[in-house]
Amino acid sequence: MRLAPFLCFFSFIWLADCAPPTCYSRVLGLSKEIMDLLEKLHNYHLTKTCVEILPKMFLDVHNSCIVTKLRDFLYVVENLPTQYCRERPRIALLKRKVNNLYTIINRICYRLKMLCMPRSDCLTSPQDLVYFTDDCEAIETGQSTPRYGEDRLQLLVEEKR
Repeated sequence: MRLAPFLCFFSFIWLADCAPPTCYSRVLGLSKEIMDLLEKLHNYHLTKTCVEILPKMFLDVHNSCIVTKLRDFLYVVENLPTQYCRERPRIALLKRKVNNLYTIINRICYRLKMLCMPRSDCLTSPQDLVYFTDDCEAIETGQSTPRYGEDRLQLLVEEKR
């Protein structure tokens, strides 16, 4: 008799976990996985020499430059100088994850936005990937520089006078 409520509770947890991820949540999760994997590759003695030539990358899914940086990064990973590096399992995993992230951002999330354009209620969908910045340097350095709009610049100039 005590087992029934216990099983019922865990069945609700299992059902809640079965919900498919949105485009946005999948992009966030995959970018975190890539960053963690990159850190491991830089610290692992068998792959350290292979990843030295990879460009530095700090993934920010709200940066509009992420698509071009992912494309460039993928090109470098696919064309590593030695066959040994290209065949390392962890580097192959990195290549798959970066390719998946690129495909999701470039095709799936983009397609969702295009399909939703005629309907205004769809623009605020939690599936939409919204870019808040276009600071391409921030993806390479991890440091975002604030860029002010014209109205904010005008206020800053007036404050200095």
